[in-house]
Amino acid sequence: MAAGVTRVIAVVGPTAAGKSALSLALAHALGGEVVNADSMQLYRGMDIGTAKLTPPERAGVPHHVLDIWPVTEPASVAQYQRLARAAIDAVAARGRVPLLVGGSGLYVRAVLEEFEFPGTDPAVRRRLEAELADAGPAPLHARLAAADPAAAATILPGNGRRIVRALEVIELTGRPFTARLPEPRPFYDAVQIGVDRDPADLDGRIAARVDQMWAAGLVDEVRALEARGLREGLTASRALGYQQVLRFLAGGCSEAEAHAETVRATRRFVRRQRSWFRRDPRVVWLDGADENLVVRALAAAE
Repeated sequence: MAAGVTRVIAVVGPTAAGKSALSLALAHALGGEVVNADSMQLYRGMDIGTAKLTPPERAGVPHHVLDIWPVTEPASVAQYQRLARAAIDAVAARGRVPLLVGGSGLYVRAVLEEFEFPGTDPAVRRRLEAELADAGPAPLHARLAAADPAAAATILPGNGRRIVRALEVIELTGRPFTARLPEPRPFYDAVQIGVDRDPADLDGRIAARVDQMWAAGLVDEVRALEARGLREGLTASRALGYQQVLRFLAGGCSEAEAHAETVRATRRFVRRQRSWFRRDPRVVWLDGADENLVVRALAAAE
């Protein structure tokens, strides 16, 4: 366990449930600072589509581990783990309360638990990526299904980057990719507060959020990021909203279709987030619509 850190408060749960608002209230009440655990808010310039709080919206609460990568950089959970833990330790060293906030379940787990990542082999990675470029993800996903059915069931057949990584780990370790996920052992003393809402309520909030993103200029944001290499970014180009707008800009669909598909894709993603976090019995679940949410969250954090 990291020296000097007595408690990390994690605010987790699905998109649009109210994590950001709760984290600000907790930060003001407890003297806290926010450490980001949203994988797409790590990218510079991806602001509107990730619902990244603007500096004024942060209401004086320091936020850390935001805007660290260009959109061309592939995601690295191991690099994020190092940065987030360094930020948490620095917050605690200042006598402040670290608040780990976000809906990216693997990123949260990588920070809060003893979690080591297998290495990489550039030659193996290049070979698998060449196969992906040549034949597409389908045959690689079929190979993964034969080698590790559990991993294949959790990785979308079109997600070539994750399929390649799973096959690389299997080849390097001789073990199933899923076997690399350890049993939970805490790295920090942490309390996890889950924020969720009635599914119908959350569906409505998602639709409203997408409307707001479009009104705020998401299409223009994506167009500007496309000029900075977004379309070539293996991770960033797949982000909700960005993927759909890129398709529209390429002529693959109408703007209205991109908007509607962003809503549908976000709702599907929320179901996956909910499934991930609900499996963890340590999460204390609160209703984001509860008028006493902050009071209940403070009680959970004690």
